[in-house]
Amino acid sequence: MSGAWGLRAARLFDGAAAHHGSPLVVIRDEEVVAVDVSGARPAHDLPVTDLGDVTLLPGLVDAHTHLGFEPGALDPRPLGGEDDEARRQALLDRMRRHAGQALRAGVTTVRDLGDWDYLALEVRDGFARGTGPEILAAGPPITSTGGHCWFLGGEADRPDELRAAVAERVARGVDVVKVMATGGGITPGSAPYQSQYDVERLRVVVEAAHAANLMVTAHAHGADGIADAVRAGVDGVEHGTFMTADGVAADWAVVREMAERGVYVGVTAGRVLGGAPLSPRVLAARELLPRMRAEGVRLVCSSDAGVVVEKPHDCLPSGLAEFQSFVDMSAVEVLAAVTGVAADSCGVGHRKGRIRAGFDADLVAVSGDPGEDLGALREVVAVFRAGERVPR
Repeated sequence: MSGAWGLRAARLFDGAAAHHGSPLVVIRDEEVVAVDVSGARPAHDLPVTDLGDVTLLPGLVDAHTHLGFEPGALDPRPLGGEDDEARRQALLDRMRRHAGQALRAGVTTVRDLGDWDYLALEVRDGFARGTGPEILAAGPPITSTGGHCWFLGGEADRPDELRAAVAERVARGVDVVKVMATGGGITPGSAPYQSQYDVERLRVVVEAAHAANLMVTAHAHGADGIADAVRAGVDGVEHGTFMTADGVAADWAVVREMAERGVYVGVTAGRVLGGAPLSPRVLAARELLPRMRAEGVRLVCSSDAGVVVEKPHDCLPSGLAEFQSFVDMSAVEVLAAVTGVAADSCGVGHRKGRIRAGFDADLVAVSGDPGEDLGALREVVAVFRAGERVPR
């Protein structure tokens, strides 16, 4: 294997299952070319880096971030509406800094689900090999006039406007289309439980995006908005909390339909613990998760990084134990929810989220055994992106 080298660790989680006994991962250029979990001695001519008593995992996939949002800012809007070049460059610098923060925490792929002026695409395309996480970018989310995150510039109402909005995103080169099916908490005058589009208009977005081979994920809190998004054919639902005006009320028929259609639900649970407690409505929504999982819904643990101070861009590993406490999963299943399953939800499960021959050499090594204690994910020893070790 000319040009190949090996990476050995005491333990390995491959994106679906855990392995012990000093497994070996063989890398060439940007790709994993072989995985040996037998613990056998490698070929004598293969250079090997032995990381010692660590666990090697696929790089984490944060399926919901906002690189342009500054956590803790009084106004989360990323310089919304500004066209001054200096401010634009300042925002690009901020986004690169946030991306690097995520990468050093072991998050090698981030899906940016809402930016201003398609700047996440510029950040995405500007990283040299191994210098930043892979960015999957949505550009400005499609929203109704004055709707949730209108300040990012994605307002569209009529069917022709919605088709044009998708066409613009296709022309710009986005990786996914984001649509705001309901209102949200950070936009004045917007209520999370209220729908912004009916099923017919959501279907216009989905059909246009799918015709261009792009996945669609819908921000949706309210039960009606969730139901309409699912019936319109979206690939994912972000949040999926079933909020009402005064609480939470799940529609289990809709939940079963989500499971039948294979819709992913992005549970934006990643956060740094010790800050503000979760609100009663969010806690009530979390209590729905075990049954949603039992009904067969595919749950992804993501962060929504940037929206509040408890969600800096390296917060995903910190919230995994709390996520586990809500969803009734084993630690190994939680690890899959931020690697293999998360990659599938982003449409990159054929090359991300697993340690397997032919997959990208995006890897993270952590102290201890996260299959026993998810807190080990906060003890990062090494990160590899596209086969390159990331400076710590």
